[in-house]
Amino acid sequence: MSAILSVDDLNDFISPGVACIKPIETLPTAAPAASEANTSNEFEVILDGQQPEIKSNNAPPAEISLTDCLACSGCVTSAEAVLVSLQSHNEVLNVLDSAPALKLVGPDANGKYSVEGLENSAAKLYVASVSPQSRANLAATCGKGVTEQQAGRMIEQLFLGEQGLARGGKWGNKFTWVVDTNTAREATLVLGSDEVLGGSIAPSDKAATPVLTASCPGWVCYAEKTHPYVLPHLSRVKSPQALMGTLLKTSLSRILNISPDRIWHLAVMPCFDKKLEASREELTDAVWAGDGKPGRGVRDVDCVITSKEILMLAASRDLDFFGLPASVPPQTPQYPDPSIHDFLFRPSQRQQLREAGTSGGNMHFILRHLQARHPGSQIQIVPGRNADVVEYKVVAESGEILFKSARYYGFRNIQNLVRKLKPAKASRMPGGKPFGSAKRPAGKANGLDYGYVEVMACPGGCTNGGGQIKVDDQVVVDRKGLAVKPGPLEQKEWQKEVDEAYFSGDEPDSEAQDNTSDLDVDGISPSHIRNVLTHWSTLTGIELERLAYTSYREVVSDVGKEKKMTDTERVVQLAGKIGGGW
Repeated sequence: MSAILSVDDLNDFISPGVACIKPIETLPTAAPAASEANTSNEFEVILDGQQPEIKSNNAPPAEISLTDCLACSGCVTSAEAVLVSLQSHNEVLNVLDSAPALKLVGPDANGKYSVEGLENSAAKLYVASVSPQSRANLAATCGKGVTEQQAGRMIEQLFLGEQGLARGGKWGNKFTWVVDTNTAREATLVLGSDEVLGGSIAPSDKAATPVLTASCPGWVCYAEKTHPYVLPHLSRVKSPQALMGTLLKTSLSRILNISPDRIWHLAVMPCFDKKLEASREELTDAVWAGDGKPGRGVRDVDCVITSKEILMLAASRDLDFFGLPASVPPQTPQYPDPSIHDFLFRPSQRQQLREAGTSGGNMHFILRHLQARHPGSQIQIVPGRNADVVEYKVVAESGEILFKSARYYGFRNIQNLVRKLKPAKASRMPGGKPFGSAKRPAGKANGLDYGYVEVMACPGGCTNGGGQIKVDDQVVVDRKGLAVKPGPLEQKEWQKEVDEAYFSGDEPDSEAQDNTSDLDVDGISPSHIRNVLTHWSTLTGIELERLAYTSYREVVSDVGKEKKMTDTERVVQLAGKIGGGW
């Protein structure tokens, strides 16, 4: 465990497992020298259960990639990534310095765009997407009343400006665009609402009721590896990070007529587990450009770094992030499709609603959408056993309950949730009754009568992600001038500052929205979002089902089990034992 989690928080996070099944290649040890051979018969007396000292053979440390972690069920990820060697700020710098960047050219007289520099196979077009939770965390770290929007401009200066990453790079490369994942979040809100309430773009393979949010990768990995019976309940809608990655890779590759591996997408997120999400085989071009099945193709998100790694990225180029201007960054090229450009780069930043929470507001949007369909209805809030468990009801004017939902944050609460969803086990006794969930009161399907449950692994939501800068980090201690090491109470106050920055934005508006055929929900027009998604599907020639939705699979552990080997594998193993040259 890293210092990101305090001892007091460990009861809310799933610890890594003790067994890792990553195979490691080992070579036969060299024969002992003659001087050492005479000591081989010496005996060591062990007292009080002590273990003899084992001489190291100076073997190099094993490197475990993110794909290895996802393929293995020997451990369950928590709010931090364990043994991650890729997707770091160093990887960003290495890619930027690998070759001159591709250059966007256009539009020409026919409105077409092209790309220069394709003759260099290592050259790429760089695009970044930034989450509002990361901007809020960096705004709180800046202090002095810096807003989320201002922190976002500082990040844009780092990625786009001449005095940013380009200043110290080998080729002076910088990003072509920096986009806000809030735009993809709004699309996921409409997609999720249509999935739950029924809509024109609902997936054909709908999730079972109650539908559970699936935008938190820590929660998804936990479900896939330990509670596969909840997988039918997971929402099929991609997370904002994944949807943005698919949007960028598909639209740019089709419009510019280049391979998706020539587009390099960086995501800035509050959570280490987002690195694992980016490595999922369900989120590659094998799905949207291939046969629709998960596979090891080109990732929709090439690299994920956290809020804390933004500071490390700047420091690696000898830049002071806090000294970057919070002014509007240099003008970026027009996105090569006008409709998608207007969707990604709207003139003002929409304010986050406090009642929607700090994790995107999936459940709140569904409640508000349903409330808009039933004039006079009210949303009632029923507090749960702690601050991270809350029940919500949409009640009609007549008093009828139209819809029930809940919020479950933190692994302690998630464990209670999945326990209620556990199906009943058939009795082995002749004529015996099922046991388990069947003991619960009648009328409650699987122990829950919710239509939707918003599930997040981190207590307090996404602004408290494992990749966020904490109050006891040295940068905060120095900037705040704290004399003593901050504790849990100081962290709670710090979290309030981050949340306050998250809610600092322009007032909700509906500029450039098409409200002609649908209700406006908290400044978001579902009809406008549907039109953009339909245009995206038409532009790329890919059905929306492949673009906007994803799938999940049970990960079965083989830790501690004897693995069945093929004849070839058995021969290789025998050859290794006798010193064969395999």
